[in-house]
Parts: sequence; structure tokens; C-alpha cells
Amino acid sequence: MNSQESPGIEDLTRFAMDVLRCAGSEALRYYAKGDPAMKFDSELVTEAELHLVDFFRNQLHSQFPEHGIFGDELPKQDYVHGEKGYLWIYDALDGVANYQAGIPIWGTSLALLENFWPILGVFYMPVTGDIFHAQAGSKAYWNDCSLDKPDHGEISNESVLLTYSRFHNHYRSTFPGKIRNLGCTAAHLCYVARGCAEGALLANVSYQDLAAAQIILGAAGGTICKLDGREFHLSDYLDGERIDEHLIAAPEGSHAAIAMYLNELK
Repeated sequence: MNSQESPGIEDLTRFAMDVLRCAGSEALRYYAKGDPAMKFDSELVTEAELHLVDFFRNQLHSQFPEHGIFGDELPKQDYVHGEKGYLWIYDALDGVANYQAGIPIWGTSLALLENFWPILGVFYMPVTGDIFHAQAGSKAYWNDCSLDKPDHGEISNESVLLTYSRFHNHYRSTFPGKIRNLGCTAAHLCYVARGCAEGALLANVSYQDLAAAQIILGAAGGTICKLDGREFHLSDYLDGERIDEHLIAAPEGSHAAIAMYLNELK
């Protein structure tokens, strides 16, 4: 692209989807190749993540050399004109335990901010081929299918709640349906956006974990709230600080109905 031309939202979305598909192909080179004698092969994961970050950085700089990357020095937080106001948030591997073990529920995500305002989010799962994407304030998509606001009705024994690892150490639950941990935060949010689950309980997450998936969830009519119902603002964690509070991702207005089934262990 000519450096004097400002990219349009369609150009940026196309780039994001294309680069994630290419990054997914790169990630598959390491997939399921963890040392079987180890419960978690951190060396393999580190090698894969470093390669994928370098891959994305090279692809971005070849297309949009003035754009920033989350994790580098942040641009000034006042308004910046032109392409220097764009900031990409790249999460190379979400679901690393699944990734190194050969379990297909993992993915790579990419969000774009313009002067710290969310523009678009994309989440790609290379093994299944599923790609979720949304432009902020517009429709969310799963592959080529638009995602309508889910209407779950009453929670029943067929309802699904997605949770985080070690959930059982922190809560006693009376949820009448199925409680599952799939091991991938962005996938959990996207499955809520798709209507596959009533909600997802989140813990030990970061800005990078949520940046893209929150945009997709929001475009599908969902939000993330704190467990006690207070509003959650992801922008409060732009400095990279870990998010200590437990959160619920659900269709708007459904959070209280889920929280009532969760009793925190003392």
C-alpha cells in the first residue's frame, strides 16, 4: 500500500484475517510436537511463540510500517494523527496447554485500536479452520455466518457454562447445566458470542487474552462484567497489568442469572 494512502477498515480487516491465517499455518508446524514425557513442554511453546511474534511483526511492518504493536513502547495517549495512531494487539497462542498436547481448541487473535479506540477483532483456530471476526459497532461473524444476538431463555440442565482451570477450587456451583473448561479464553468468548454457551467465567486473564474476543462478543450482543455485576473496562489494563478479578462474559443482561449459581468458597 502506498505510504501516503490511509488504509480503510476493509483493508485493515482483510489484512488481519489474511495474516492470522498465515500465522496459523506457521503455528501448525509446532502443533502437537510437545515432549510426550512432559506434562507441559514450555520450551516448545516458547519457541513457537517467539517465531509467531517475529512472523507477525515482519508482516505488519511490510504492510503498515508506521503501525504500533502492543508490548512495544506505547504511543502517547493523546490523539495522534495518521497511521501512527494504530495499535495492534497480537496474541500468538491462546490455549497453549492444548496446543503443545495436540488438543485442537487453541487459536491466535488480533485486535486493532485507533488512538486506543477498538476498531476490529479477529480470532482464528487453525486446526478447526474457524475464524471469528467483527468490526466494532458492526456485526460479528463466524466464518461467513453473521452472529445474531443469542436468546437463551431460561437456564436449564442443557445449558452450558464455560469456566477456567481450577474453577472447582474457588467455587461451589448449583448451575443446573453443563460446566466445561475448554482451555482457551478467546474460544470461550467466541462460543458465547455464537450462542453455544450461556456464559463464560474468566480468571487469570490479560489484556491480550481479551482484546480481540471482547470486540467480537460485543458485536454479537454480549459484554464482560465483574462477578458482582459492576462494569468492566478492558482499557484500564492497557499497561499490561494482569486482571486479578473474576469476570463473566455473557449476553447483555444475563450476567446476574449466571452469577446466582456461583458460590465462592471461603
